[in-house]
Amino acid sequence: MPKAQSPEPKVTAYIDGLRMLGRRELSEAQIRQRLARKGHLSDEIDAAIDRLRQERAIDDARVAEAIAHTETTVRRRGKLRVRRQIEQAGIAPAIARHAINEVFGGIDDAALLEEALARRLKGRDRLADEAEFRRLFRYLVGQGFEPDRVMAILKKHESK
Repeated sequence: MPKAQSPEPKVTAYIDGLRMLGRRELSEAQIRQRLARKGHLSDEIDAAIDRLRQERAIDDARVAEAIAHTETTVRRRGKLRVRRQIEQAGIAPAIARHAINEVFGGIDDAALLEEALARRLKGRDRLADEAEFRRLFRYLVGQGFEPDRVMAILKKHESK
């Protein structure tokens, strides 16, 4: 006689949240958004978020530092872009500011900017022309570096 299959257990918002966090660090806002997309009710989501927060599975400060670390060490981006990425993850500005201060405390901003420019110049020491100056300015500002610092470093590398 074949055994009767047991009904599949109901997937709760908590279990879905754990699965999401098992793949990567996510902020509370990102978990809320994804659970809602999966069709969980808001009171189930609130209960799951509370439980995940109590178990420290969700920690926006930890997520903010992870994002800041990845954006600076791997992607080599400046403070402004890092802040934008953290806030885009739904993390409060105060937490973002703290994470940025922690990560950038041990990083030389000027060296990071120099390195980003050197990668774009590909071994050259001077900019080719005004068009390259403008292109690099837009690129470096887009990477989160302060416009006045970008301008100063580009002027140092300007062809005379």
